[in-house]
Amino acid sequence: MGKLPFLSILSVAVVAVVLGAGVISAQQKQDKYSLKVPDGLAFSDFRGYEGWEVVSVARTDEVLKVIVANPVMIEAYKSGIPENGKPFPDGSKIAKIQWIPKKSTDAPFDVSVPGTLKDLFFIEKDSKRFAEIAGWGYALFDYDAAADAFKPNGSGVNCGTQCHTIVKAKDYIFHPYQKR
Repeated sequence: MGKLPFLSILSVAVVAVVLGAGVISAQQKQDKYSLKVPDGLAFSDFRGYEGWEVVSVARTDEVLKVIVANPVMIEAYKSGIPENGKPFPDGSKIAKIQWIPKKSTDAPFDVSVPGTLKDLFFIEKDSKRFAEIAGWGYALFDYDAAADAFKPNGSGVNCGTQCHTIVKAKDYIFHPYQKR
């Protein structure tokens, strides 16, 4: 066997290995929309949350939060809910995107900006499905930056019930729609 055929075979083999590794890597990438918390609240129920309208922002010592809502909930907010005493309609969905803050190195003043994504907290109104927990289902998905993957956290769809009971008079929602 001459050098030229051997090098050709070797080149083809190397290309096949590289392409095969790329396919395996792509297959191993997580499909976040396949995740569910116990009791069935699914990440896929919130498909498109990345483009939802901002309701509010918040900051604790640990996290920087952006609260966004789907069009059903935004319309309810704009109609005066929950300040008018009416409940949010079924189909209302809210997502709380939480980052570990970091100091901006670009701004000429002291400001914190989103750093590493920490988790996503989803809330969905379905008065029939979640009747025993005031009509709201909750899901928390922790983010692992090293793996670039999410995992369900908590005890299922009622993981936010205890905290949100504090705002029962506001249909269990903490954040008002902020004036712009």
